[in-house]
Amino acid sequence: MEASLDIPSFDRYLREQQMNHPSPAPCEVIAGLLGDERLLRACAERDMGTVFRLLNSRGVSTRRIAAAVDITQGRLYDYMNGKSRVERLTLFEQIADAFRIPGHLLGLARRSWEPAVASVEDERAEHPPPDGDDLEAMDHFRSADRLTGGGRLYGAVVQHLSTSVAPRLVDVGSGPQVFAAAAALTEMAGWMAHDSGHDDRAARHFARALPLARTSGDLALAANIAASSSHLALQTGDAAGAVGWARTGLGLAEQGPRIPSLSSRLHTMQARALADAAQRTPAARALEAARGDLETTAEAEHPWLSPFDSAALASESVLILRDLGDLDEALVQAEQAVALREAGRARSLALSRISLVDIHVRRGELDAAVHTGHDLLSTSPTLGSIRVMQHLDLLRRLLEPHRAYAPVREYLTRFDDARRARMLLLADIIPPSPEGTSA
Repeated sequence: MEASLDIPSFDRYLREQQMNHPSPAPCEVIAGLLGDERLLRACAERDMGTVFRLLNSRGVSTRRIAAAVDITQGRLYDYMNGKSRVERLTLFEQIADAFRIPGHLLGLARRSWEPAVASVEDERAEHPPPDGDDLEAMDHFRSADRLTGGGRLYGAVVQHLSTSVAPRLVDVGSGPQVFAAAAALTEMAGWMAHDSGHDDRAARHFARALPLARTSGDLALAANIAASSSHLALQTGDAAGAVGWARTGLGLAEQGPRIPSLSSRLHTMQARALADAAQRTPAARALEAARGDLETTAEAEHPWLSPFDSAALASESVLILRDLGDLDEALVQAEQAVALREAGRARSLALSRISLVDIHVRRGELDAAVHTGHDLLSTSPTLGSIRVMQHLDLLRRLLEPHRAYAPVREYLTRFDDARRARMLLLADIIPPSPEGTSA
């Protein structure tokens, strides 16, 4: 994977546009900055001087900034130089309205020009349906990812964001759905970066996706992105951060239309993080809540959310129950997860079989572990997923202490041969190690 693909494509596009249009409208520039951490931090701190500097650095003249918010250029310079700060509520409101900064970013009520989301029906009535091309691209990427892994799809998603979605973010005629498309595809890019072993890159994508979803008014999508951030935090060893993200997501989900599968996913992420932190009772309660959510009446599908179903819940439950020490129930869930995974979900099936072998080993059932392990090695050997390779390596370390048992020893020999073959196929997407060699 070329490193250049990690350059924020939205920023690059905006810089190119600004060279051709010397004095863009402030609201157009802000639209392209809604995924920028600097703008979000400045808004959270109510640091309008930084907001003004960001606008000015992107070609908006100080005269135009001052006129937009009805202040003198001298007062504007004081704000930009840090000599004074905006304090009056009316001025914050004027800035939000002039630059089209969503009210929640500045601690204000929803502005009159912002989309409102009260229910699924209201959402459909107030906003046009998502662009068919964006949904078609999303479905295409999602289907390919499930079958082949995200490693080799990441560049294509970033390219689509750069060439097809980013130009519409600065088009004043675009509706809120373009921000939803940008958020959903940016979240997908984050997952593909994670699947490629680039967790720092994944975190940046998730951080960009959340404010885009908020701007679109799609709180369910924003909550789903928070769930993804919770997963990533847990994978990188930050259990407290994972709990925090899950709670943030639940709060967002409560403000939008009720989507039981989304609530189930968020409760599941919360349970995983709590179990990892050895908080047994809260983890068990969160898992029970997740199961209860998924047992409610079937719902209409949300166009941007990847489904969270019984198979996904079973897969996550295995990890929760394992960390809680309930290996009997973990085995039941692991077997169910494998049984529910269809052929089109190659990566999910591989991860589910890894979990099943893991539980058999922890229960001392080495023959069953070896039997399932052979099925595992035949599961999509060409899968482009560094994440699966990482889980396979963890599984090997779990098996190594049992090498004295002949079936395990023979299996590890086959395992190592299969791993070498997989590594050769993944050579083009393996992230470099800190020393500069392939991991």
